Amino acid sequence: MEIFPAIDLRDGKVVRLSQGDYARQSVYAADPAGVAGEFVSAGAGWIHVVDLDAARSGRRTNADAIRSICRTAARVQLGGGIRDDEAVAAALELGVSRLIVGSAAVKDWAWFEGLARRDELVGRIVLGLDARGGKLAVHGWMEQTDLTVAEIARRAKSLRLAAIVYTDIERDGMLTGPDLDGTAELVETAGTPVIASGGISSLDDIARCKEIGCAGAIVGRAYYEGRINIEDACNLARA
Repeated sequence: MEIFPAIDLRDGKVVRLSQGDYARQSVYAADPAGVAGEFVSAGAGWIHVVDLDAARSGRRTNADAIRSICRTAARVQLGGGIRDDEAVAAALELGVSRLIVGSAAVKDWAWFEGLARRDELVGRIVLGLDARGGKLAVHGWMEQTDLTVAEIARRAKSLRLAAIVYTDIERDGMLTGPDLDGTAELVETAGTPVIASGGISSLDDIARCKEIGCAGAIVGRAYYEGRINIEDACNLARA
């Protein structure tokens, strides 16, 4: 299993939101590349970056910060604002290794399927499934849909995706532990590597994610508030 330390960007700073609420924000650092360097030094093979501004508005205002992170870390997966071919091309030019597509996949599955089947992008596209109360939310989690995680995951079975990132929004940033039942169900049915996200607060949570077969776990607030040491988490995940 791989650990994905998280860098959430807003106005060029490293922040975390509680339950996806833009009004409940904690600022942790003003130097995203410096934080990325700490993760690399701790042994992280990947860094998970979310552009919160782009997720809400669709505009890539944190490009400089993302580019600086990519210069520091070997492998970066980026989510937020990947909604059309132009955004895909612009994100790849920043140096990211993987693109996480959430809202656009839910809203326009035909486009997403075509994206995932492009030869140069096979294995570089991640499907982001963010759920609140079992139903998917889009556009920076501001808009609720009637679609379920299982519905979209079934559609993705025929695609050669790098992974699915599953986030329980109500747990995200709350340090209450991940949705292990929902994640385990997805691991069993998706046919695609699943990365757990939302609520991870301890090494015990990481161990449980590993036990249910997750390919990865995203660690955010628990690191910034001193609850998880990234080096310890990486060692546990890879043991």
